[in-house]
Amino acid sequence: MVDMSKLAIEGGTPVRTDRMPPRGLITEAEKQAVVEMFDEAIAEGSAFGYSGPRERQFEKDFVEFMGGGFADGVNSGSNAVYCALGALQLDALSEVIVPAVTDPGGIMPIALLGLVPVVADTDGEGFNTSAEQLEPLITGRTRAVVIPHIMGEPVDMDPVMELARKHNLYVVEDCAQSHGARYKGRLVGTIGDIACFSTMFGKHFTTGGQGGIVYTQDEQLHWEGRRFADRGKPFNLDAQDNVRAGLNCNLNEMGAAIGSVQLKRLPEMIQNRRLIGEAVKGGLEHGLAVKLGRQVPETECSYWYLRVKLNLEALRVDKQQFCRALSAEGIPCLADYPAIPCLARWFRDKAVFGKSRFPWECSDYAGPRKPLARTENAVKTMMDNIPIPLHENYEPELADQIVAALKKVEKAYLK
Repeated sequence: MVDMSKLAIEGGTPVRTDRMPPRGLITEAEKQAVVEMFDEAIAEGSAFGYSGPRERQFEKDFVEFMGGGFADGVNSGSNAVYCALGALQLDALSEVIVPAVTDPGGIMPIALLGLVPVVADTDGEGFNTSAEQLEPLITGRTRAVVIPHIMGEPVDMDPVMELARKHNLYVVEDCAQSHGARYKGRLVGTIGDIACFSTMFGKHFTTGGQGGIVYTQDEQLHWEGRRFADRGKPFNLDAQDNVRAGLNCNLNEMGAAIGSVQLKRLPEMIQNRRLIGEAVKGGLEHGLAVKLGRQVPETECSYWYLRVKLNLEALRVDKQQFCRALSAEGIPCLADYPAIPCLARWFRDKAVFGKSRFPWECSDYAGPRKPLARTENAVKTMMDNIPIPLHENYEPELADQIVAALKKVEKAYLK
């Protein structure tokens, strides 16, 4: 008889012996959409570019998915943040609050726009921030907050919006990891003033290797963002020349063609991710030292990753050993999730514009010369949370195996 209680890392039988299933994100449908583009280009003797019929269709499809509004396809999630902030037309040296846990591309655009990033801590439960963490950092120089919904888990947005309205601040939702997640029935990205999405190959859906979307329900912000994303071209204006400085951040027709095909599958992909995530959450509900991380009430997570929270005080091993044991059971996980970009050298050294240390050390900036970052909760959260990869091609039995492996390792290492 096979002894399933003995950990695989100690010579026992793993919970899962098969390799994890491939995602299969790209299908023949995406291939055919791209082949049609090549056939047209060859027949016409021209190259395909950007801002054409396929991009317009992709933006229309995304707006339909979001339930209305305005969308602009751009060439990366980082540039989606950059262009969303650019749409706000903030004065240089304005402060923008951003949480500690985010992608580097979620904070670097702030400094690159000549704005000052001020880093708020996480809420003490997971990787997201909260209004309580934001409020003490608001000054007379604050003009906006960037709110990422990390790992598909929505932030508690009503208090954030109440705080922002009280102080007349813009709210930029960073939805790079949270396509299709809902807060009190509302899709994330529809709650703040403007939102940004990543469509790179690792996200919920893709436009190819890289891509992004700037989305808003405010038409004026939409046109400002579109102008900024294409070198200040006078879209929706009577002007004949470029009206502001900006970069070429355009998506291309090929990415848009892939994106439209992917959008048809996106609701099902989100549903499948949610089924797996909710099954794991239910299976760990009564865990003594291992549970799925707490989520804000009245939210629907779209599960970019599973966030498993450890009670290390109840275990006789650290997180690294726990992860080694879990991986040996056939369940991949991340022992380290280096997602606090304000701890990186560029932020500490203010390395943005040569050696000037701009914007922090600009003589016109009245704020602190040392970058302000609160990370105590974020650092602790990195120590006791484990991201577990998942995707929409997981079968229900995999959720059972993830639960079984977590419980097996928990039982072996409980004090």
